[in-house]
Amino acid sequence: MNKNITTIIFDFGGVLINWDPRHLYRRLFTDLQEMEKFLTDIDFMEWNAHQDKGRPFAEGVQSLSMQFPHYADLIRAYHEQWRESITGQIQGSVDILRALKEKGYPLYGLSNWSNETFPLARDMFPFFTMFDDIILSGKVNLIKPDPAIFEFCLHKIGKPANECLFIDDSSANVAAARQLGFDVVLFTSPEQLTSELEKRKIL
Repeated sequence: MNKNITTIIFDFGGVLINWDPRHLYRRLFTDLQEMEKFLTDIDFMEWNAHQDKGRPFAEGVQSLSMQFPHYADLIRAYHEQWRESITGQIQGSVDILRALKEKGYPLYGLSNWSNETFPLARDMFPFFTMFDDIILSGKVNLIKPDPAIFEFCLHKIGKPANECLFIDDSSANVAAARQLGFDVVLFTSPEQLTSELEKRKIL
């Protein structure tokens, strides 16, 4: 076990879970260029971030549908068929999570996720039971890369930043954590994460 790093903090979507709205929308569009135009037109990621920060889905759907009435059915579909945006777990990452648990590392989740949809995800994936605690943006009404959510996380888990390794697939989130003194890994694949953990003598 690495004596400097005592605690591992994982992002979920893109690291442990294969989430992408395109998984759903590929079924609803025959033309993928039209799908990308739709996602760009409504600024999907910005809109979805508000639900991740705690806005009720019903409110978000209504607001965006009023702004883009010709897309209303497609906007509503994301809420009604949300499960279709997930195709499964990233098995190599889950294997790493299990190996870290077996080594005795405290494991925490720090994720931008709607408090409404997270219970659905929790039911889908047994690996969530390996976490000592989970800090969810939709529950605390703070969102990465806001430094405040990282500070909230440290306060909750009772660890200094320099003892924590934070793993995320977003460069903005990783940069914010690094600024606060976390050790960080910008996740690109389970193989790359394994290499980074071995380099630190964590695995």
